[in-house]
Amino acid sequence: MAPRSVAALTLLPRIRAITLDLDDTLWPATPTFVRAEQRAHAWLQVHAPAVAAMWSINELRALRMSIYEAQPQLRHDFLRMRRLALTTAFEQANLSGAHAQALIEQALHVYMSARNEVDLYPEVRASLARLKRRYALASLTNGNADVARIGLGEFFSATISAHVHGVSKPEAALFHLACRSLDCAPEQVVHVGDDAELDVRGARAAGLRCVWMNRAAGAWTGADAPVAVKDLLELEQWLDRQDA
Repeated sequence: MAPRSVAALTLLPRIRAITLDLDDTLWPATPTFVRAEQRAHAWLQVHAPAVAAMWSINELRALRMSIYEAQPQLRHDFLRMRRLALTTAFEQANLSGAHAQALIEQALHVYMSARNEVDLYPEVRASLARLKRRYALASLTNGNADVARIGLGEFFSATISAHVHGVSKPEAALFHLACRSLDCAPEQVVHVGDDAELDVRGARAAGLRCVWMNRAAGAWTGADAPVAVKDLLELEQWLDRQDA
């Protein structure tokens, strides 16, 4: 039998680390956002009733979207956009000055407290504990969830949030920052996330390996279908095969 070529024996570098998206990867995002918006609006009804009467939850959401479209330089910072929307809402209710700003900050605090009350997918905590024993883990999110407040901080060696660094997925800079924080080359890192563009194609373009978290059993659009898993248990199984 002829010996195999060097190229045939070339293997991908061993996986040393995993970066994980948060919303819709470790917990369902929509119920979290809805609950947080409802709680913040209920707070406004008591403490700033003129604002709550003038602006419904849906109208405030539309106002934030208009800011998102008009100011793309702020798209990495959802909390800042929420603050700007509330400032506009207060001004149109003829509320301004230091007292209004204090109310806005309190409303944001109410929102963020609820935003960090999440319902983890069933396997998440146990899977993260097992994965941490095998790999360095980092959270990598465009959102403003706080893994420490949520109670997952112990599992992550690094937490990378877009609003802290002024850059967001799918830009390669955020993925590369995560790799540096884990002391790994991009090809030694697997990124896991639910969004086709932000997570999968973004990670690929940055040189990381990627796994699509496809909990909803969706169909991939395009010819570049990635490895897909339905939960972290399937991710662990895929990682076992890579190690083997």
